[in-house]
Amino acid sequence: MQKAGLQQTLTQTTKLSPTQIQVIRMLELPSIELGQRINEELQENPALEEGLGDEGMKGLEDNFDEFDDGYMPDDGYDEGRQRDPLQNEDFNYEQYVSDDETPSYMLHQQYNAPDEDRREVPIIGGSSLIEELKSQIYLTNMTKPQRHIAKWVLGNIDDDGYLRRTTEQLVDDLSFQEQISITDEEMEDIVKQIKQFDPPGIASANLQECLLTQLKRKPQNEAIELAQAVLTDHFDAFSKHHFDKIKQRLGCTDEEFQAAVQEIVHLNQKPANAFTGSVYETQRETIIPDFTIEERDEELFVVLNTGDIPELHVSRDYSEMLADYSAMPQTPQNKQAAQFIRSKLDAAKWFIDAIQQRNETLMKTMTAILKFQYDFFLDGEETSLKPMILQDIADRTGYDVSTISRVSNSKYVQTRYGIYPLKYFFSESMTNAEGDEISTREIKKILQEVIDGEDKRSPLTDEQLVTILGEHGYPIARRTIAKYRDLLGIPVARLRKTV
Repeated sequence: MQKAGLQQTLTQTTKLSPTQIQVIRMLELPSIELGQRINEELQENPALEEGLGDEGMKGLEDNFDEFDDGYMPDDGYDEGRQRDPLQNEDFNYEQYVSDDETPSYMLHQQYNAPDEDRREVPIIGGSSLIEELKSQIYLTNMTKPQRHIAKWVLGNIDDDGYLRRTTEQLVDDLSFQEQISITDEEMEDIVKQIKQFDPPGIASANLQECLLTQLKRKPQNEAIELAQAVLTDHFDAFSKHHFDKIKQRLGCTDEEFQAAVQEIVHLNQKPANAFTGSVYETQRETIIPDFTIEERDEELFVVLNTGDIPELHVSRDYSEMLADYSAMPQTPQNKQAAQFIRSKLDAAKWFIDAIQQRNETLMKTMTAILKFQYDFFLDGEETSLKPMILQDIADRTGYDVSTISRVSNSKYVQTRYGIYPLKYFFSESMTNAEGDEISTREIKKILQEVIDGEDKRSPLTDEQLVTILGEHGYPIARRTIAKYRDLLGIPVARLRKTV
């Protein structure tokens, strides 16, 4: 017989502070989108204002002397600090500073470039795939909350253009990372709309879905209809080249089947690669670098480009209003009004502090990248790039790998040799014949040069490429050659052949 009773258990739960949630969202924003986000917040929160606002900050300090000391942001960028905005530190953001400490609410001037000319460096460059996909969100009838979720979903698309996460996984991750709860059906609807975006096949779960999506978007004819039947009902057999078996089952002639095969082989197996094709190469936009590498006294250092990002402060009027309501009789109406004002002041404070944490995190991460790849920033030679992965920068900054990933996403740096995405500096490593560790980027460059110089009437096979790269001192397996060739968007030998 079971007895009823009480038992005490200890469990750990992850709870992010409001500022941490803000920082997570802001880390992924490039400078130009951050400016748009600030403008939105200025419109939505009357307690947040532009300008230095010294008097406003002093007024806020005076009005909250009844609270204990809270978290105080540090002044400036401290290279030794290991303050990861994504780590669940026990910050108490609901308490305010006392009279003897002045809160550092506003953005700091040291992040600005030393002269106005360099605050904004517009450079013409190609739009990234994710940025192009984000722009297509506004062509749908999604609501504002759905658009926010859709942008988050786009961040889960891999480098090949596939969305390899299940609906359940997306829903769970969204709840954990963004503190947003939706149903599987709501997530499926958002993903379904994303799959209608260009390039065709984007966000597909697998190769079969990717190819079928492209075929369905084409003008229909007999060859395309037969190709759809092949991929729908005989995908495994087609992958194994069991063509005779497929023709027998479909009852088609050799000519009909060959026409269908030609439609299939000309499809894009990696829809993300289509973004560099002729259609998308014509779509250009202005890229504003998030960082600039400058040289002073023969040393390189990082400047964070704040562009048109304004100084922000908490509204003095709102802080005075809170003081006025606090002095009034504590009626239900007055308490409700004071609570509303306090919530707006809280939101303004958290927003300003989140921007400051974002800037600190970006500066520390880019400084670590500069130190790691210092030789490249000096001479601009691709061969000077060292093998570097996210964990390398995480170890040097004290941040989590996910933090480094967010910082590196959609960010650009202006150097003396041009503008580069931060992702450009990350690559894996391998050991050459001499036992030295080299970047896989160097191998890809040599592979590209070898293929560019081949006889197009008799293209080099992967086996031949293995031999040639081995002669260059890079002992690589055939499957590795195939992997790098795919990453470079280079087709197999038979598809590179010209008459």
